[in-house]
Amino acid sequence: MTDATFETRNPANGQVLATVARGTAREVDAAVTAARTAFEDGAWPRFSPADRQRLLLRLADLLERDAEDFARIDTLEMGSPIRHTRGSVALLVDLLRYYAGMARAIEGLTAQPSDPDMFACTLREPVGVCGAIIPWNGPLWASVLKLGPVLATGCTLVLKPAEDASLAPLMLARLAEEAGVPPGVFNVVTGFGAEAGAALAAHPGIDKLAFTGSDATGRAIAAAAGANLTKLSLELGGKSPNIIFADADLDAAARTAVIAAFANSGQVCSAGTRLFVEQPVHREFAERVARIAQTLRIGDGMDPDTDLGPLVSARQLGRVCGHMDDARAAGATAISGGGRLTGAGYDQGFFFPPTVLVDARDDMRAVREEIFGPILATLPFTTEDEVVTRANATPFGLGAGVWTRDVGRAHRLGRRLRAGSVWVNCYNAIDPAMPSGGMKASGYGREYGRAHLDEHLETKSLWISSR
Repeated sequence: MTDATFETRNPANGQVLATVARGTAREVDAAVTAARTAFEDGAWPRFSPADRQRLLLRLADLLERDAEDFARIDTLEMGSPIRHTRGSVALLVDLLRYYAGMARAIEGLTAQPSDPDMFACTLREPVGVCGAIIPWNGPLWASVLKLGPVLATGCTLVLKPAEDASLAPLMLARLAEEAGVPPGVFNVVTGFGAEAGAALAAHPGIDKLAFTGSDATGRAIAAAAGANLTKLSLELGGKSPNIIFADADLDAAARTAVIAAFANSGQVCSAGTRLFVEQPVHREFAERVARIAQTLRIGDGMDPDTDLGPLVSARQLGRVCGHMDDARAAGATAISGGGRLTGAGYDQGFFFPPTVLVDARDDMRAVREEIFGPILATLPFTTEDEVVTRANATPFGLGAGVWTRDVGRAHRLGRRLRAGSVWVNCYNAIDPAMPSGGMKASGYGREYGRAHLDEHLETKSLWISSR
């Protein structure tokens, strides 16, 4: 195997955390071979649904046992505040237990053919060897989300984490081994996207591929996977609208708008970064959001009082600063934040404050493109039809928020907004039982819920003649 390595660093201070193997096509091929062998031979194909359920429950228990270690490593490697990563681990334990229950809920159906001498039914069978390429903004979250349905359905997995955040996925692989996952069922290949990621996307031995990341990379992965007719699911970027009507609970809407836009320093694919506010309350509401944003404590994620940590890398910081410069040059004004933080405690890290823009327009680059950083554009509107048209005028369709006390309006916008998830009087609500995914350039396929299991199952028709 490879002797090449790369370093992973703490984005709060630039310190090296670990040296990680730099996998290439050779390591990917070895992992796919191991996954194929495990899927077709050995102990794994003989695991019953009850066996897979017990395995997932053991893994959940072990993750709960080591929750603090996982929270700390996610914080150290990608900067998210420790109290947030602690909460995420607790949700992931619950997610694994949900998939444990679903392992025993895989069902076919019995049909009634017109021929009375014919019996017909459908069988649900594991799709086979799965590949997953995940991003850096939630390494443990994405790893568990990809692994859960694989274990529940009896598939095997080759996981390629982002080079900026590889440690939690490696720790999860070790935990899976302790839980009793047979060799070859769960494989992690660390490395760079252009090397290991590209090799996994194009590998003919992959039956189903999942990718979470940018739409540009998603298009390249779809092209590579398409050459092999690999089954594919994509969870891509977003530029999600959060729509505030004047009749809403404006205090609750403002508090949630801050979280919707700035959680994880804006490094969330469904972040509500286009804040449409009804004209009569627009300016006052924008200023209210800015005041709340200015109260957020920014610093090292290991400090339990930190609300926002650093961006993941110098490259990402440069991208965010570039968008801010473009927005200002196009006429937008920052009423909070607006530039990289410097000075004591910030110079060694990649810190950018929560930024609220006014005087923004729909055609500005910072309003049209996914920034993946803490920049929120506020945009006034006057009518329901207008805001629906403007909210939908984007290539993306991942999430959308609506704030109103009008139940009829809530139902109308819930249907008219082109997004995979619409949240009314809340934002970014999730539950293991509710599917999540995108429309348009935000991808296709669904995660969470029964729909996620369906992504990992084939339907076989079985006919038996009694003649």
